[in-house]
Amino acid sequence: MRRMNDPDRWNDMAKHYEETAHPFTAPFAEAALARIRLTPQTRLLDVATGTGALALAAAWAGAQVLATDFSPGMVARVTRHGLPNLEGRTMDGQALDLPDASFDAVFSVFGVMMFPDWRRGLAEMARVTRPGGHGVVATWQSKGAATHLLLGEVVRGLFPEREWRTGLPEGLTWLGKPDTLSAEMVAAGFDAPAIETMTSDYLLRMTNLDPETQFGLSEDWGALGPDDQQKVIDEVYRRAGGRNVLPVPSTALIAVARR
Repeated sequence: MRRMNDPDRWNDMAKHYEETAHPFTAPFAEAALARIRLTPQTRLLDVATGTGALALAAAWAGAQVLATDFSPGMVARVTRHGLPNLEGRTMDGQALDLPDASFDAVFSVFGVMMFPDWRRGLAEMARVTRPGGHGVVATWQSKGAATHLLLGEVVRGLFPEREWRTGLPEGLTWLGKPDTLSAEMVAAGFDAPAIETMTSDYLLRMTNLDPETQFGLSEDWGALGPDDQQKVIDEVYRRAGGRNVLPVPSTALIAVARR
């Protein structure tokens, strides 16, 4: 099992994710949400919610929200806010335990791209979207984002003679291009996706940097020996140039389609 497909790892890092990744992904989630008109009657599903950047924004906007994730630790972070119009359930996004055509809008913000069977994840999103409803998928460009993007740049710069895996899931590398993202959403059952790009900085805090926490989900990091891991760490500090924060510009694709 890949590290990023192990729910126990996500349970363990839920608090850290909420503190670091959530603020980074929230503007992308809010941009995706802004593409759909919400009312108090809107039934909205957030697939692979993480700590709820999209789900919480939708609930605060007044929609009736179900947030799902395969990590119970992540779901607990969402439901602890106690919002009456927000329910959280632990659920595999590749096999949603939900009726057909039961939601007006179904979102996956940096979630379905990480599924082992991401095509099945897209098909499940389409299945539970009512006719005339919307499916919205946000994914990173094919080289990834944040510390995964940074790590890939660093290891390829330090060790150009070596052959590296991308360290990224197939779904991200495939869906991270507008033409293939559009084609796969249509194949899943959606119609005429409109795709926009958005770039924002991930702010990597250099004070007390914990490399295993920041890079540990990457297959590239796990393939490095201790000496090479230290070379990567040294290069990251060199890039920071003494700054407390190293910005990593990261670009997302946001696709909106009708069912």
